[in-house]
Amino acid sequence: MATEKSPEDVAEMIPDGATFMVGGFLAVGTPERIMDALVRKKKTDPTIIANDTAYPNVGIGKLISAGLVRKVLASHIGTNSETQAQVEQGRIDLTLVPQGTLIEQIRAGGAGLGGVLTPTGVGTVVAEGKKVIQIKSREYLLEEPITADFALIHARWGDKAGNLIFEGTMRNFSPLLATAANVVCAQVDEYLEDDFLDPNHVHVPGIFVDHIIRS
Repeated sequence: MATEKSPEDVAEMIPDGATFMVGGFLAVGTPERIMDALVRKKKTDPTIIANDTAYPNVGIGKLISAGLVRKVLASHIGTNSETQAQVEQGRIDLTLVPQGTLIEQIRAGGAGLGGVLTPTGVGTVVAEGKKVIQIKSREYLLEEPITADFALIHARWGDKAGNLIFEGTMRNFSPLLATAANVVCAQVDEYLEDDFLDPNHVHVPGIFVDHIIRS
């Protein structure tokens, strides 16, 4: 059974320098209450793995604007001018990964696989330092699996067992993030205290979820 926590509880359990994945697309699906708590607690030097860094002072952008972030692994930062500025100033170590490659690396991490073979990036700077494997005359890059200390996600519905259902873009990345982190914390908009979600509609089974935070 997932335990119910406050945003402050979650922020307290995340140490400085932790690696955490954050769900969502342009902050839709990002647990804003947890982001706020991390800023209040001044949790510093995290490595953030996410699709993007949203906007200044929105979603992950709250941590960026507060100057707390050390490293970012994402598919794009084009909507956050503050992230771009801090990268140019050398305050953030940025690694950009093609979106499909990134989520496949996370899926591999959650599934316990040894990596992903992809043709994306072969013959470009993306291939520098990576192993190239040839299969039937075609070259592929070996991309290593990705895991994290924590996954911070936001679902529309949750129950006391930790089962989650997302709505719309909230679902982006989040179900796979939940499989690839040691501790999963899910903010939910509607929490079922005395009932369970229909298992036919569950996007993340409760076995993956450690803590529930009410919106």
